[in-house]
Formats: sequence, C-alpha cells, structure tokens
Amino acid sequence: MNDGTDPTTQEARHVVWTGEWVAKRLGVALSGADDLPDLLGLALRRNPKRAHLLVSNVLGKHVPQRPEAVHGAGVHLGRRVRALLGDEDAARAVVLGYAETATGLGHSVADGLALAPYLHSTRRPVPGVPHAAGFEEEHSHATSHLLLPEDRTLLAGDGPLVLVDDEFSTGRTVRNTIRALHARHPRTRYVVVALVDMRAPDDRERLAKFAADLGARVDLVALAGGGVDLPDDVLERGRELVAAWAEPPAPTGGGAARPEAIRVDLGWPAGLPDGGRHGFTPAHRALLEEHLPAMAARMAAHLDGARRILVLGNEELMYAPLRLAGALDAQLAPAGGTVRFSTTTRSPVLAVDDPGYAIRTRLVFPAHDRPADGPGERYAYNVAPGSDPARRFDAVVAVVDSAGDRPELHAPGGLLDQLAAHTDRLLLAVAPAHTPPGALPGPLRGPAFSSYAPDEVGWLLQDLSGATLEAPTEEREEAIQRGGAHYAESLPVEYQPSQEYQELFRSALHAGAGRMARAVGTVTETVLAERGPRPVLVSLARAGTPVGILMRRWARHVHGLDLPHYAVSIVRGRGIDATALRWLAAHHDPADVVFVDGWTGKGAITRELTAALADVPGFDPRLAVLADPGRCVATYGTRDDFLIPSACLNSTVSGLISRTVLRADLVGPDDFHGAKFYRELAGSDLSAEFLDTVTAHFDAVAEAVAAEVRALAAADRTPTWDGWAAVERISAEYGIHDVNLVKPGVGETTRVLLRRVPWRILAKRGAGRDLDHVRLLADQRGVPIEEVDELPYTCVGLVHPRFTRGATGAAGTAVAGR
Repeated sequence: MNDGTDPTTQEARHVVWTGEWVAKRLGVALSGADDLPDLLGLALRRNPKRAHLLVSNVLGKHVPQRPEAVHGAGVHLGRRVRALLGDEDAARAVVLGYAETATGLGHSVADGLALAPYLHSTRRPVPGVPHAAGFEEEHSHATSHLLLPEDRTLLAGDGPLVLVDDEFSTGRTVRNTIRALHARHPRTRYVVVALVDMRAPDDRERLAKFAADLGARVDLVALAGGGVDLPDDVLERGRELVAAWAEPPAPTGGGAARPEAIRVDLGWPAGLPDGGRHGFTPAHRALLEEHLPAMAARMAAHLDGARRILVLGNEELMYAPLRLAGALDAQLAPAGGTVRFSTTTRSPVLAVDDPGYAIRTRLVFPAHDRPADGPGERYAYNVAPGSDPARRFDAVVAVVDSAGDRPELHAPGGLLDQLAAHTDRLLLAVAPAHTPPGALPGPLRGPAFSSYAPDEVGWLLQDLSGATLEAPTEEREEAIQRGGAHYAESLPVEYQPSQEYQELFRSALHAGAGRMARAVGTVTETVLAERGPRPVLVSLARAGTPVGILMRRWARHVHGLDLPHYAVSIVRGRGIDATALRWLAAHHDPADVVFVDGWTGKGAITRELTAALADVPGFDPRLAVLADPGRCVATYGTRDDFLIPSACLNSTVSGLISRTVLRADLVGPDDFHGAKFYRELAGSDLSAEFLDTVTAHFDAVAEAVAAEVRALAAADRTPTWDGWAAVERISAEYGIHDVNLVKPGVGETTRVLLRRVPWRILAKRGAGRDLDHVRLLADQRGVPIEEVDELPYTCVGLVHPRFTRGATGAAGTAVAGR
C-alpha cells in the first residue's frame, strides 16, 4: 500500500496499509473503491464524539505530500465540477471551503473552475467584521464556523454554490451549511465536492430528501466513494484504546545544536490576501501566480544543499503555503531537491510509530495566534521522523500569517522550537494577514479610556491597564543605555507632584495660558490654510494629544468646524503604529491627515515620522507642532522655547494616559500599540483644567493670531535643523557621545527630570520664570544647573551617561558605570 509519505506513486507503495493498525484493533474497515487505501489511512482521534479519523494522503494536512499531488487533486475536482455545471453556470459559481481542513482544497477546486471567487469558513473572528452566516460541524473538535466575506455580496448571488470538504461522511455539516445560507440567499443549485464520499445509504437518502424539501438541486463530486464499517461500541473501544496506548514523546534530536529560525522576507505583493478567509477573487489568483516564482526564489536562496524539504502551513493557512511549496519544488527539482507539504492542526490525534498507522509522530505546541476560544494545544503530524531516519527533513519552512507571528511562536516549546529539534535548517516566512477595512477595533474613548470627553480624542491604542509595566527609574535607565531593553518596553513610575509643584504648575499655566492660546491659534490657522478646510488631526501620543485637542477646540470655536481627532503611538527606533495607519486609511483619506505634536527638541521624532511614512502611500509626513525651538518643521505656532505647561506633568495633564508601550509579548504585529489608563490618579487629574484655562483665552488672542499667521505666510519657514547641530555639539563637548541622552528644550528637560536619571541641566543665562519648575525639580533631585551662553534653547537636560561606555564628564573624568 503506502508509507504515508508519497501514497499516490507506485514507487512509494509498500505492503502495509496505513489504516491496518486501527482496522485490526478497532474493528474498522473500509469498503468501496479499490483506490481508497491509496487515498486514506486511519488513526484514532482524541475526541469523544468520533473514535476514528480518516487520514487523507492527498489533502496536505496530516501527511506530508508532494505539492503538485495536493493541488492537483483539487484542480481535478474543480474541472469535473465545471464539466457538470457547464461553462455558463460555472462562470456564476462561488466556491466555499470548510475550515480548517479543507481551506486549501477549496482554493484548489476554485482554481479548477478558473473564474470562481472563493471563500472559506473560519474559526477566527475578526473584530469589526460582521458575520455573513455561521453553522455548526457537530462531530468536529472545534464546531463553530463563521463566514466573514469582505464583499458582502459574495454569497448573495443566485448562481451555483460549490461546497468543498475533505470527506463527505454523514452529510450533516453540508445540510447545516446549506440550510443557513439558503435562508438568507436562496438558490436553485448546490454542488458538494469532497475527496472521498463515505456516506451510508441512510445518509444518502437524507440528503436527497433535504434537497427535495428545499426545492434545490444538490449534486456531489468526489475522487472516490465507499463506506466505513464501524462496530456498535466503536466510541467506547476507541476511548479505551487511546487511554491504554502509551504515546512515546517525539525524539528531541539528541544533543545536536538546534538551528536558529531564519526569517525570510517573501516580498508578499500588496493587495493579495493571505488566504480565503475574507474572499479570494480571480484577480487575486492572477496576482499570486505572477509573484509565486519570485517568492519561491527568496526561500530557495536559504536552502542551498537541502535535499528533502517540508513547507509547513498553519491551520487555516493552507493554500498560500501549498502554492509556495509547489513553486519551490519546481525551482529545486533540477538540483535534486524534493519538497513536501503539510500543515499544523488543532485536531488532537493519537500518534503511533508504526508503518500501519497514518499518524506516526506528533509535535505539540501552544497556539500562537491568540484564538478566540483561548489558549490551547496545536499539533504537527508526521514532521518528526520517528523511528525511520529516512523520513527526516533536511529543512523545514514554516509559513504563518502575521496574526500568528506572536511571541508564542518563538518561545521555548513553541512551534519553531519543536521544529528545530528535527531538522538541520529552519526558515520562517510570514504572510501579512489580510484584514478588511473596518476589521480593526475602533478607537478607545473617554471615560472608559482617559479622562477626556469622548468627542475630544479617539485613542488608536489598546488598553494595557491590567499589565505591570512600571520599573524603577535607575533600572530602566541602565537597561536602556546598555541596550538590554527599549524605552518603550516599560513605563517609568508615575511622578506624583508635591503640593508645591502643583501650585507652580498652576502659576505657570495661568501666567502662560494666553501665550499658549496664541500658539494654538497660529498653528491651527496655518494648518487650515495650507492643508485644507477639514483636516484629520492625528496627535502623536501622548505629548501631542493635549495640543491636538486644543487645535480641535480652536477650529470649532473660530470656524464652527468639528474636526476628527485621534492619538497614535510613535516610538523612536521602531516607527509609527502601522496598524493605526491602516485604520486611518480605511476610515479617512490619508491626504487629509495632519500629524500633530507638542514641540520639537532636536527633531528625532520629526525624522522618525518621515522615515516611517516613506513607504506608506498617501500620508503627508509634515508635522505640525505648537513650538519648534529645534527649527525642524515648517508648520508651528512659535519657534520660541517657552514653557508649555502640559510638559510639567505626566498622565495627570494628559487624560490620565501613560506614555505608549510597544513590547512583543503584549503587542502583536496587527495590534495597536498599548498604553495604560491611570484611573486611580483621578483625584490629581488636571487635564480638563489645563485645556479649559487655555481655551478661555481664545477670544483675547484672536487678533494677534491673525497677524501672526499673515507674517508666517510671508516668512521663510524652511527647517534649518539648528537644534540637531546644537545637540551634536553639546554631546561632544560634554563627552556623552550619544545624542539620545541630550534632551533640548523646556519640555524635554522637564521629561528628563520626571522620567530619566538626570545628570545636569544647562540653562540659558538670564532665563526667567519659564524655568521655575525646572529649578524646583532639579533641587528636589539634587541635579546641578549650569548657566551657559549661546544656547539655542532656554534649557537642555542631560541624561546621566553612567551606563554608556567611554562617556566622560566636562573635565574628562569617566562617568561610565559605577
């Protein structure tokens, strides 16, 4: 019969059928077509609803198989469906595959039909995407199926609906599906496609009666037909056999060094879905065909010398890995390489290392796509060689979508770790998970998230309030400077201002509110004049958020405009939140988006924003700020380095929201960046007082704003980057040699004193009351203040470089680690 590896070729056949072990012990027998043993083996489920599992040798799920055999079986079935329907009806057909097992098969059937759009059911709900329908698969390990088409009209036509599953056993799932869909969108013809039709006579009669009652024609197309003979006590005997059989652990690979996973950039084409979860059209099919050779070549570049390669898909993600495996096989075959294809699964099956059993080995690992039904085990079957070294793969290419590229995938005991124990070379290829517009969760709003009113700002963030993220300042500083952690991976402990400091804040606020209102009006009017009458304000959280709210208030107060306003995260060295950009692009014209920040220092965030948007079409990287002392932008309210009172405090002047967080174990590739809502600090919240105090001065500064806007319109506002040059000079002069530790301007200096380990403060000689709060904080923390001439800022804060190798003080003494 076969060895469970290449079952459809004569040379791969052996005398042992891969269903023999179960047939002898459970009393299960197959009847029907002579080629059934070539198509099917048997295994035991770990499922109380059904004892046995029909293991297909041409499905590409449990048994590694040649990709052309897997794809070819589906294409062959699709061509038979086309012949059955005729060209006219085939052109109107829609193909629906079943998750998770038949997603790749359904795709392949659609390929055989050539022009049919494709959709597969899914067990992964997507926030923001409504269900078109749902149905149950009672015997399955995971029963609920969802339909989430991006095109809501996909299932609304009256052409034939082609339903594809790996096996047709009782027909219950198909009846459930047709009943659910027919109630919404009746049609006259359905075609059921399966690799094997194993129905009993009673099941055939039930389907015929169901079709007659429905008033529709239901045809069935299969590669082979037959039956499964089961003893009456099969469930009890199966449970006893599974419980009694001691399943040996998969070999660990001995003491050999495990290969590190090499991440391969597939060059996945824009606009191509990773699968059919939300629909796959003929245009998508053509796009995939066009790019397959190039994507396969990127993988092949890392496989030189490998002879036996497995491309491993991931649960519902079957079709894209299957086609990649086929293209890779075509490129490696001339040099003697052979490629096999299979996928991981959520279905628990007993493994028995016996040639007469279809599931020889299994790898167990935790789910890594944060499934809706919670964490659990997942499996990869027949990947480890077991007792037969000839079954070992020289290389394994794991293909996942970006929703599955999470920390669990890479953790000890995760899929990559398990695979590394059984191969010499391990590659990871990630296809971007397609999410339809509106699929992402909407913005968070107060009072559920932040103390701001809900119409003031929508936070394109996720709420991490339940996570412990705060770390002592000294520990954070050492980890950041030594490169052991990024500043966005933790939060400083929130500074609790003394009564004296709060009074200083209020004094500064009331003294400078008019000056700040003037800057708010100036930058808002400049934006309206230069960027259109209805811009979408997008603040860079969190310093930009109060400024964005004030700009929105000015536009409404002066012009009656109700401008959309959001806050997004941008992280130095990591870029802007790409998921937030996708949300914005799905809900607004990117050309209308104006990014807003509080102030510029040396211009690091300005550069970060420009770099982050370089490859993102439509968005304008120009930044609008309240104050531009660094002379880094062309849209600003002022270039004076004055005290912006919101810089004096942390969350208690920013809606009780923390600085943003980007950490791999909390923020996945398709998640918004995170932040915390410090509800417990409500008693100290000054956010509303700050906004209302500044807003109260809008009328008083209106004439001054108009004059300032006219002057700016005629002025040369080209950025000179004077601030960056000053920072480089200070960094060298003080022996720091790291511009990231030099924080220029009143706002940045305040942040150093509140969040970091300050070394010293440089103050412009003669600076007045703008520095009262800086002097108070410096005195409280024992930080010296040096008055200097020729400083382009009111002050500059220097972070202590004690953890930076080679740093020296102004006098040349080393100030590296203690």
